[in-house]
Amino acid sequence: MKKTILFFVVILLLGAGFLSAQSADNPALKPILNNFGSRNYATGAVTKAELDLIIQAGVRAPSASNKQPWHFTVVQDQALASKIIPQITDGNVLIVVSAEGDGKTNGSVMLDCGLATENMYLAAQALGLGSRIYSGPMNTINTSLKPDLGIPATASAIALVRVGRLPAGVDVTSSASPRNSVDKVVSYK
Repeated sequence: MKKTILFFVVILLLGAGFLSAQSADNPALKPILNNFGSRNYATGAVTKAELDLIIQAGVRAPSASNKQPWHFTVVQDQALASKIIPQITDGNVLIVVSAEGDGKTNGSVMLDCGLATENMYLAAQALGLGSRIYSGPMNTINTSLKPDLGIPATASAIALVRVGRLPAGVDVTSSASPRNSVDKVVSYK
């Protein structure tokens, strides 16, 4: 009898764990479902420990054939960062994701760099920081800032992640741009 009761308790606990893993409160899903690209930042430095975790998230991204084609340039110098994003907030960090090639023709390299970019974007938010993905400054970086950033002439900047402190009271509800409804962007066949 004790074994039967223990068996059912274990089954119930496992079932409860399985059900909670499938909810929006799942710790792995929270940063994904609640993310937003911050437009406003507060002054204040991103710590080395936070940066290390964010970079580790990028390094751990999946890639085609495990080639890991990316290179991350962490821009902490505010004068250099302001050449990329003119109104950068003091203490923000830019992480430029680059790879060998022209950045246009190799689809798997672009996808791989995009996955690493998103991993870092979400990691920053999971740490309570603001983050935003940019692709617009790539032309400026690729035409005039590669030497300043140490990006080889044979490589191209693909994307960048801006990371910084959030102003008090900023959250996904008050700051996120509206998203398309699932019904509008998903088809089930």
